[in-house]
Amino acid sequence: MDVARGPEVLRKKRIKQAFLVTLIVVVGGVITLALSRMQPAAPTVERATVWIDTVHRGPMIRQVRGLGTLVPKEIRWIPATTQGRVERRLAQQGDLVTPDTVILELSNPDVQQASIEAENQLKAAEAQLANLRIQLKNQLLAQQAAAATVQADFSQAKLQAESDAQLAAQGLIGELTMKLSKVRAEELATRNEIEQKRLSSVAEASQAQLTVQQAEVDRLRGLNRLRQSQVASLKVRAGVKGVLQQIAIDVGQQVAPGTNLARVSDPSNLKAELRIAETQAKDILINQKATVDTRNGVIPGHVVRIDPAAQNGTVAVDVELDAELPRGARPDLSVDGTIELERLESVLYVGRPAFGQESSTVGLFRLVEGGEAIRANVKLGRSSVNTVEILDGLKEGDQVILSDMSAQDAFDRIRLR
Repeated sequence: MDVARGPEVLRKKRIKQAFLVTLIVVVGGVITLALSRMQPAAPTVERATVWIDTVHRGPMIRQVRGLGTLVPKEIRWIPATTQGRVERRLAQQGDLVTPDTVILELSNPDVQQASIEAENQLKAAEAQLANLRIQLKNQLLAQQAAAATVQADFSQAKLQAESDAQLAAQGLIGELTMKLSKVRAEELATRNEIEQKRLSSVAEASQAQLTVQQAEVDRLRGLNRLRQSQVASLKVRAGVKGVLQQIAIDVGQQVAPGTNLARVSDPSNLKAELRIAETQAKDILINQKATVDTRNGVIPGHVVRIDPAAQNGTVAVDVELDAELPRGARPDLSVDGTIELERLESVLYVGRPAFGQESSTVGLFRLVEGGEAIRANVKLGRSSVNTVEILDGLKEGDQVILSDMSAQDAFDRIRLR
């Protein structure tokens, strides 16, 4: 038979249930709190896929690197000196040329006609100058003859006056005769002086006329030389010894004066033109040492020019080559150049990380025991091509990961395997 439970049994049962519920809540809260305070599991990274370097202390050479090309030191663009039409092309790109090598032939009938007219005008002016010389010479001779006649009359009258003066003193002739002789001598003296001045004037006038005509002849001679040079320029010559690099026009094309027709350079006299990132070019100075890799040998050199303006984020730097070019070096050959900025003594340095510029702070994973790496804030100093100075955050002997770890930006600890 059933026995009815008393109130005491029910009260104990409710106490037991409340205790169990409380225990479950407390245990669940403790577990939840413990789980919330646990750090997330560190991601695993393959050691073979990252670049690890060790921090060193010692001398560090600061360098900058840039790509570039070999360019001729002297490039001569050959311009058109007159308008014309391209008739023939007598040389090809890559041909060796001398100063007299004809590269192109142009045609211009107007230039040729102007040359003929200039030559005819010169001949006419020269003939006119020769005729003027003869005419002026005859005029001068006639004036000289007239002056000589007057001078002879003056000399004769002077002698006659002196003779009459002596005779008059002796009473052999009258005083009137003596005075007439004296007056005639004075008259001829005046005429002789006038004729001598006229002779000088005629000589000066003749010289002036010859000078004017000679100037016209000189002008036409210069014009004739110009027209002849324009005709000669229809045969476009190299002008220098070297290699024909480029012909900028085609047969049948019309060209205007000043148009660049061809380019000639000396392939044995080259320099390297490097493009350096403008952020790295601020420390480059003239005469700094450099090396140029032509893929067929490394050539030493030095900086000779720095472009004052930047283009597309780079600065052009010219490097003079201090050694003989290797075989196969030619204009426009791609090269890789390195410029030495300075040598730092006894500094803390490490390989240059994938991200991080000089004078900045970056986060690098530093290796610790147990095959793990923790993030460390590292202050960088001056940088080079492959190394960077460490100012703070690391010490000598530390090993850090230099690879791009942006995929682990959310973690401060990783595990290597």
